[in-house]
Amino acid sequence: MDDVLGEAASLAREGTVEICLIAQDLTAYGRDLAGDASLARLLRALAGRVPEVRWLRLLYAYPASVTEELLEVIADEPAVCKYLDMPLQHISDRLLRTMRRERSGDAIRRLIDRIRDAVPAIALRTSFIVGFPGETEADVRELCAFLEQTEFDHVGVFRYSQEENTPAAALPDQVPESVKAERWDRVMAVQAGVARRRTTAHRGQIAEVLVEGRDTRGRLVGRTRGQAPEIDGRIYLSGNAQAGDLVQARIVGAKTYDLIGEIVESSYDPPFDTSLTTL
Repeated sequence: MDDVLGEAASLAREGTVEICLIAQDLTAYGRDLAGDASLARLLRALAGRVPEVRWLRLLYAYPASVTEELLEVIADEPAVCKYLDMPLQHISDRLLRTMRRERSGDAIRRLIDRIRDAVPAIALRTSFIVGFPGETEADVRELCAFLEQTEFDHVGVFRYSQEENTPAAALPDQVPESVKAERWDRVMAVQAGVARRRTTAHRGQIAEVLVEGRDTRGRLVGRTRGQAPEIDGRIYLSGNAQAGDLVQARIVGAKTYDLIGEIVESSYDPPFDTSLTTL
């Protein structure tokens, strides 16, 4: 933990505003370390000992390891973004077992309820796979219904790719590529409708925004705490700011995945343009 804290402190001295913690299984942090190291304790330490880093973001948390202690930290620590990336892969019990995931569909639903009860304003990102061997039309309908009911803020959908020498490659009932593509289109269309509802609900709110600079058309762009870099939407801003600034913006419009905002106050003037680092 001291190594991570030392690296974060060094980055903060260089002007880093946001740190994203990313791992294959982020919630496993500390299991192989002596003492009481855990992701929750690491976050507490980062927030307390490296206050210059204003945003701490969690990406790729395994569902089975999302603890009450972790949710308490997300809810309580101002520097920890109320954001969680938690790949679920599917909602069908049968496919979850075939994929060797740890949870049933009902367990996933209960977990999401628990997360939202503990952190009501949390932005949830997840990812799913369509076209896994043995997937049926009923499985896809269940997944679409789950998306409509649960309303994730951000969703990635991937088509299963048959990789040589993997257990799934040897499974029967491989799904044709044309069927995978059709299912991908269908699931993405459902999520697009959900995303429009979620972004529209932000209109009129004031949000803290990390300014990233200008896009190729010269528009000022940034991200809210609910938008991770590169994989989520962004917010298009009117007003004056520089890359690396933290500003308060009123959300005045919404697109399917993006927001439109007006800067009302600048809250941070960083010493450098460096705005984001991943550990």
